[in-house]
Amino acid sequence: MSATQGTVLPFLYPCLFRAASPAGYRTRPVAKAYRTLSRSFHQSQCQRKSLAETNTDRRAAAQDPPPVSAHSRLNPAPEDYSRNIFVDKCTLNVHTGSGGNGCVSFQREAYIPDGPPNGGDGGSGGNVWIQAVAGQTSLHKLARRGVVKAGRGIGGQGKSQGGKKGEDVCIQVPVGTVIRETWRSDPVAEEEARFREMEPSEAPLRNKYLMYAGTTGKEAVNVASSMPPPSKPRRSPLCVLEPGNPIHLDLDKPMEKPILLAAGAVGGLGNPHFTTKDEPKPKFATKGELGVRLKLELELKLLADVGLVGLPNAGKSTLLRSISNSRTRVGSWAFTTLEPSIGTVVLDDHTGRPTIRSGVEGEGQRESFTVADIPGLVQDAHLDRGLGLGFLRHVERARILAFVVDLSAGNVVAALQNLWKEVGEYENLRNVEINQETQQSGTIQWQGFAAGKTNPLFTSGEQEEEEMIVYPEPPRKLEPLKLPPISAKPWFVVCTKADVEGTQHEYMKLRKYMEDVEAGRVTHPSGKQNAWRERIAAIPVSAIRGEGTSRIAEWTAGLLDSMAGAGRPAEVVGSQRRGRVIEAV
Repeated sequence: MSATQGTVLPFLYPCLFRAASPAGYRTRPVAKAYRTLSRSFHQSQCQRKSLAETNTDRRAAAQDPPPVSAHSRLNPAPEDYSRNIFVDKCTLNVHTGSGGNGCVSFQREAYIPDGPPNGGDGGSGGNVWIQAVAGQTSLHKLARRGVVKAGRGIGGQGKSQGGKKGEDVCIQVPVGTVIRETWRSDPVAEEEARFREMEPSEAPLRNKYLMYAGTTGKEAVNVASSMPPPSKPRRSPLCVLEPGNPIHLDLDKPMEKPILLAAGAVGGLGNPHFTTKDEPKPKFATKGELGVRLKLELELKLLADVGLVGLPNAGKSTLLRSISNSRTRVGSWAFTTLEPSIGTVVLDDHTGRPTIRSGVEGEGQRESFTVADIPGLVQDAHLDRGLGLGFLRHVERARILAFVVDLSAGNVVAALQNLWKEVGEYENLRNVEINQETQQSGTIQWQGFAAGKTNPLFTSGEQEEEEMIVYPEPPRKLEPLKLPPISAKPWFVVCTKADVEGTQHEYMKLRKYMEDVEAGRVTHPSGKQNAWRERIAAIPVSAIRGEGTSRIAEWTAGLLDSMAGAGRPAEVVGSQRRGRVIEAV
């Protein structure tokens, strides 16, 4: 046992140190295992390194360079990307709440077995509001929902208790959403049209009234005969806040408060409203009005400071990754990007000095700007080739256009001209659409009153017990967003893959061509007379290496500063840091 003193073998392997057998000797397999474990234990004790040797090995391992990886953030694996569900068009059915029915009730208390009527009015239906909020970039939630319904008003109760109002609904959409009404069903408007054609001697509308519970037979006939003639349908007072019909809204700015899209219907009247000298205890009340149903088309046009336009596989997604924290999909095949994505370029992260100083006096420093990446445009995309021109509406509102060309593909001047050609075709299509909308909205339908008839909005006062309520006209629809033509926007060119050998010659050709465009020696690639020529540049970068991309942020910040100071007095504009913009050559 002297050989095992100071070890933990007896504790770990008690089977090896059992009491001797009756014969007084140990079995051969057990003894062999004991000798093997003892030998390995003593060898490990002798081979143990000192603390200094261990620290030396650790420091050497820490100084070794990490293993080279074939993938990086700018050159990720095909499966390394974040996919955001994106929907830029959807159809939404909107239903406002119908009004609750009025109540037919009478006071019942001690010593008052047959009291006066005390039925309450029905509650109004819920309203539908809409609000543009910052932070949302897709309509997929509304597209999945499909139908938006406001709550129905609760019917009135006895003891003059009015019904509860229906629950309102607020539709939140991204900033830049265009809303168009394609279909409307307004029961109140239809009822008003029938009311104008109805003669006073016609029978009352039985479907507008509710009778007292249990009224049947001859009593029901008597109650029906005591009903007053039909009155004009009632609308909610909130209808004056609705936009004009048909609805056409352009929500281009974040909204602190929502606006009313459609007001809910009013509730029915309780039986106290019909008390007269001849009928002190009416046994009928009116039903609530039906709500409005709308079918809306929602179209999202992303609002970004810079829009990237380029051919497929030109390096737009890699460029977006290199200048922002976007994790859009990157690949070596065409049409890697199938839906638009937005990245944010941070100029000041508030951890020290700003990376780039940007902003005009009186408005604070610019902390960031946004960049929109859209799918690539192929040649003749306006003929619906590739993915078409539909995605260009996302750069229609961009303040600056950045054309991305691949230097390694060759003939970059022709590539730039083809991109401008497709942009020009889209601009022509948009002009045609705007002209059609203007003609439709500018048409005035005028029709004189027929002989012997008066304006249905006013009453002559000759008909007794008939009161016409004149509601003010709803406000006109919002003014359309006034945007400059796409060709008149500031633009520049980003030349990707500049690290490839033999691309310097192509870059020099593009630089010479852009100098001629700026000087007016050649026609603008868009072919428009009012196109932007003031200050254009070609910036060579290697997006996959992250080289030269800082110039893009500096050049863009300078353009944004100059655009912000364009409407200021000359002395204020002169004090801005316009000379800070670098020469991107």
